[in-house]
Order: sequence, then C-alpha cells, then structure tokens
Amino acid sequence: MDEERRSVRVAIIGAGFAGLGMAIRLKQEGEHDFVVLERADSVGGTWRDNSYPGCAVDVQSHLYSFSFAPNPDWSHLFSPQQEIWDYQQRLVREHGLESHLRLGHEVLGGEWDADAARWRLQTSAGPVEAAFLVSGMGPLSNPIPPDIPGLESFAGTCFHSARWEHEHPIAGRRVAVIGTGSSAAQFVPAIAPEVERLVLFQRTPGWIIPRFNRRITRLERLLYRRFPAVQRAVRKKQMVQREGMGLVLKSPVRAKLIEAVCRARLKQQVPDPVLREKLTPTYRAGCKRIIVADDWYPALGRPNVDVVTDAITEVVPEGVRTADGTVHAVDTLILGTGFEIMPVADPLRGRDGVPLAERWAGGREAYLGTAVAGYPNYFMLVGPNTGTGHTSVLLYAEAQIEYVLQCLAHVARTGARSIEVREERQRAYSAGLREQLDGTVWLEGGCRSWYLDAGGGSSVLWPGTTFAFTKLLAQLDPADYVLDEAPAREPVAA
Repeated sequence: MDEERRSVRVAIIGAGFAGLGMAIRLKQEGEHDFVVLERADSVGGTWRDNSYPGCAVDVQSHLYSFSFAPNPDWSHLFSPQQEIWDYQQRLVREHGLESHLRLGHEVLGGEWDADAARWRLQTSAGPVEAAFLVSGMGPLSNPIPPDIPGLESFAGTCFHSARWEHEHPIAGRRVAVIGTGSSAAQFVPAIAPEVERLVLFQRTPGWIIPRFNRRITRLERLLYRRFPAVQRAVRKKQMVQREGMGLVLKSPVRAKLIEAVCRARLKQQVPDPVLREKLTPTYRAGCKRIIVADDWYPALGRPNVDVVTDAITEVVPEGVRTADGTVHAVDTLILGTGFEIMPVADPLRGRDGVPLAERWAGGREAYLGTAVAGYPNYFMLVGPNTGTGHTSVLLYAEAQIEYVLQCLAHVARTGARSIEVREERQRAYSAGLREQLDGTVWLEGGCRSWYLDAGGGSSVLWPGTTFAFTKLLAQLDPADYVLDEAPAREPVAA
C-alpha cells in the first residue's frame, strides 16, 4: 500500500461477506476512495476459514448471496463451502475490488482524531487513516478452544473445526469430537464413515430440522440466467417461508409445534431408545440455534460412533477423561466449540479515548446495530442485535449497508466533517430491544446458549422480523445524529 493510499475516505475492516458487500455498493454509488483491510491473505472470512468436511450453508443459497449480485449458478439449494467461497472471489473480480483490497492488514487498533476528523488506524502492515470506518469483521470470526484442564497435554493431533488440518488423515483414526453445534452436525456425518471410532462428547443435544437439500437442475439455472426475475421470485418465496418459521420459533408456546415435528423425526431415524433419550433436548426449540441437517441422526447411530453425555473432567495425553472415571483413548481431538461472539478492533478508541471493548464491558449495544455513540464516522455491519436464528444474516447486512450509504451521503450533502448517533437515542433503542426480547424463547426457553449475555438478556439477536429491520433502516432520520460542522474559513484579506 503506497503512502498516498494510506489516507482514504472510507476504510472497511474485513473482506468477508459484509466487507465485500459494502465495497461493492460503494463502487456502485460512484465512491472509489476506499480500502478493505483484511488480516488474512485472501478474501472470504468465515467461508475461507471454515473448510472442514461437509461444510455448507444452512440457509438457502439464494438467500445467502447479495440481492445486488445474484448468482444464477448455485448447484444446490444449500451450497457447499467451496462454492460460496468461489462466489465471494468472483465478486471481487466482477466488481473490480482487487485494487481496493489490502490483504495482510490486520487492524490492531485505532483512535478518533477529533481535530482532523479522521480515524487513525494501526495495522500489521503500517498506519492507515480514513474519514469513515466501517467494520465488517463478522460476529463469529475468532474460534475459541474449550476451557478444559489438560488440553495442552494431549499427545495426538488437536485442532478446532475452523482451523481444520487437512494434511492430517482422518481415515482409520480414533477421533474425539467436543461440541454438538452446527459445525459438528456437518463434519461428523462426513467423517464418521471413514474413522475407526468416533466419540462425540455432548453437553446438550440440539433440536434438528431437515435440510431437504437437492441439486438445482440445469433447467432452473438456465431460467435464472435468462430471466433474473424468476430467481428474485424464488428468493422472495424462501425469505417469506423463513420469516414464518421465525415467528413460530420466537414464542415458547408456538415453538412446541416445531418440537413435535422434530421429535417425530428423531423417533423415525433413531430406533435405539437409549440413544434417542440422549438426543432429546429438554429445552424449547429455538432457545439455542436450531441445527439444519439430514444426516446427523443416522451418523450418530453408526456402530463405530459413541455419544457420551458424561461431563469431561480433563484431557490426558492418551485421550479424554469423563466424570465416571473413563478415559476415552483417541489419537485425534476435534474441537467444535464455537467462536468469540462479536469481536471488536481492540483497542479502537472513540471520541473520549475509551476502547470499544471497555465501553461494551457492561453489554454490547449499537443504534440499529450499526452506529455507536461516542464513535463518530464509525459504522458496524452485523453488529449487536442483528443476529438471526431463522434466516440469512446477509439480509440484515444488506439493510445496514444501504443505511451506511445514506449516512455518508448525508454528511457529504451537509458539508459536515462527522456524524455520530445521539447517546440518548441509542439508549432508548436498546431499551426497546430489551422489552421486545422479554418473554421470547431465547430468554425463556430454558437453555444456555451463545445468544445470551453474561449479565442476562441478549445483544446478539434481533427480536422482530427481517421485514421490520429492513423497514427501520430504510430511511435515515437526521434527528438521530449529531453533525460536526466544518470550521468556517478565515476571511481572505483584500
């Protein structure tokens, strides 16, 4: 990155879906003075990092792509990881983003310079400054290992599913898997037929709904290429169907309808009553993220697969010890233990010099999940309370991208130097979210999940419909913000 390009109008953090979408829309709106700062050596974010066997999207491919950059050539209703990553890389080529990418530029921190009205960032490849900063870091980008005594003593091969070691052969191995979330539900069925033995350590069973995946026919793909309106109609139909499921899941009472379907499927696919009892959740469906899978139950019923529900007490060199004293001897340990929720560029310091991580120590909040009081000219994509348990998060990111464009246009139109959300408006918005979340299945469903904050409540999930979120961000209200007007110029002497 040459010196003259170290100062730009807009800096975007992250080259995953959110960052790429923001970059594309900036170019479409005629803005070319921007860079995308990415810590890795290629774009893709989650879909670059997660390459485990069986990795695929768990919402329909048409929804898990941008409406302003449709892909008529998806091979499946739920496409595999490589295809999604290919789509992201094609977006870079088709929209001419190569010259804007700054790969190997991890953002280590940043400060708001009030005098210059600019963000001064420190990256692993040197300083960068920008008038506006957009974070597209992603809410689930940093994998976390479990806090289990002795984990570092394991003598075999150990890795997190998001850092899959492809050079390590799985075939014929004795494998232990810790975690039963969405990632494990994809890679366990993929590797179970190959391993000698697989021990799955389950703390809490998940509710499973069928994926009903299938290939998209050649005729369908032809129609989508020739008549884009057909693909838009299919996408809209899928979106409405997903919203219907979301409305059912939101209520602890209505969630019982989905539970009945899940229980019937569990009984059909797991004839062993002992195993079926282990796999039956005791909390309301939707309280934790529902797993979308067709082959999870059949995989767990294989003769070479054991589901262990005894608590893990420690990892020893030869395997995993459980509370009953058993040491489960394995040579490979795979951690499907999730991610750090909503990381921030720390220490990213705002107007008062306070790091964002410190400001959020008592709870994450952002106005419309996008703007943070005390942080002028700073916007987040997929920020607090923009998560969804039923549909594509890209629908929320798109609404935010359009909202950020409105903010940038408003600053340009008024001639202001900066725009910052009013703290009282942010507080009122957050209070309203808390009220809407009360009584929902996420808070009242009887489970522990990454949806919940340590102090109670949730700063992850949006409590309403996707349509409501999109409508809320459709029109910028200037009264929500404070503008820092540019200082008047001194009169020139005659």
